[in-house]
Amino acid sequence: MMIPLIVSTFIHLVFIFAAVSCEKDSIYDILKAHGLPMGLLPKGISRFDIDDTGRFEVHLDQACNAKFESQLHFDTNVSGTLSYGQIGALSGIAAQELFLWFPVKGIGVDVPSSGLIYFDVGVVVKQLPLSMFETPKDCMAVGDFESGDSIPDDDLLAESIAKSIRETWT
Repeated sequence: MMIPLIVSTFIHLVFIFAAVSCEKDSIYDILKAHGLPMGLLPKGISRFDIDDTGRFEVHLDQACNAKFESQLHFDTNVSGTLSYGQIGALSGIAAQELFLWFPVKGIGVDVPSSGLIYFDVGVVVKQLPLSMFETPKDCMAVGDFESGDSIPDDDLLAESIAKSIRETWT
């Protein structure tokens, strides 16, 4: 009578240990499960939070830039709301066009896939080949923008760029 109880307890403990010791999915796995490419975020992200509504926050060790067709800037904290095929209410990512930085407000892909990915930068929606974002890119460390941890929605950061140029030449 005691042996079945011991076996049953042992089996339950094994299942509990297995459930507790399972690693949580990486942010890259979560992106893929939501129909988005893994390369939307730079390499090496291990600290992130996501809730049941899809609201997420990713923590980078330092702000950095990654080169795609143009530069993307990632603040130390990137947040947004994840749903299938899109990220909305995005903050902490900016795209460079010519010499100006535009805050990326949302990212989306077509379902079923058209092979394109769309970046909403407020004024326009830029479309790029989805294949550019298949794998996470290396990200070169840079400082956060002078204006704070994230880029203001209505500011093109011309002042920050001018200041950066002045500092380079002085």
